[in-house]
Amino acid sequence: MTTGHITATPGVELGFEIFEGQGPTVLLIMGLGAQMLLWPDPFCQELAARGHRVIRFDNRDVGLSTRLDHLPPPPLWRLLGAAVTRRPAGAPYTLQDLADDAAGLMQGLQVRRAHVVGASMGGMIAQLLAIHHPARVASLVSIMSAPSIHLAGYPSPRAARALLSRPADPSEEAAVAQMVRTFTTIGSQTYPPDPEELGQLARACFARGVSGAGFLRQLAAILDAPDRREALAQVKIPATVIHGRQDPLVQLRGGEQTAAALPNAELLILDDMGHDLPRPLWPEILDAIQRTIARGVADGL
Repeated sequence: MTTGHITATPGVELGFEIFEGQGPTVLLIMGLGAQMLLWPDPFCQELAARGHRVIRFDNRDVGLSTRLDHLPPPPLWRLLGAAVTRRPAGAPYTLQDLADDAAGLMQGLQVRRAHVVGASMGGMIAQLLAIHHPARVASLVSIMSAPSIHLAGYPSPRAARALLSRPADPSEEAAVAQMVRTFTTIGSQTYPPDPEELGQLARACFARGVSGAGFLRQLAAILDAPDRREALAQVKIPATVIHGRQDPLVQLRGGEQTAAALPNAELLILDDMGHDLPRPLWPEILDAIQRTIARGVADGL
């Protein structure tokens, strides 16, 4: 595995890891407040074993990438109001800035074009990467995402509380408890996450650094992002949209609207998936990614 940092855009360095493979490059983009470790090592290793060079990275304000703490985050009350009224949240940067970061990472790594896979907010970033950096994207897989958070339906109250609750105690144990509580709530109910595995993941993330302010800045960027459906209609590359029927955070309609907006998209609905990537569903998810890549390769991309 190769690890490092690259200046992606002015003032923003991104931490990245590469799982080496001999085939086309796959760029994995994770979601709101989520470190690249939420693309689990075995998932990335399996994708590499299928013949791909796999890159995962921390978005700005997450993990080992640049924290923009000189930019005050909007208060939570304003973000909640923006979610309900669709008024501006006052984001200090945009989702497009995060997509430009991803394009800058690719340029820095001398990756001309990649097959891009994004989960949740990462799916939104992946969509913007395909819209505004089309030469960089050979195929697109958007997982548990939407063309606008305002089109995805309201999350369940329990899911919203789990996502937005921040531990007052800054200790490792509080961070572990918060991650276990969050993913037990928003994840698959058929295949509930293993608390011990979640605890290990939470400790690894805590050691790399967590930022409540960064989470709020990213959330504001999601809330302020405009509807992408019209722009997605011009994205003609092979695409797959994956969504869980059990998702309590981004409702299934978010995935359906994403697929409807993309002219060359297939929609894969997984009945037993929540807002997570349950290990028993990895074969179906990896197969879908593989099929999308094959369609891109067949198109000469």
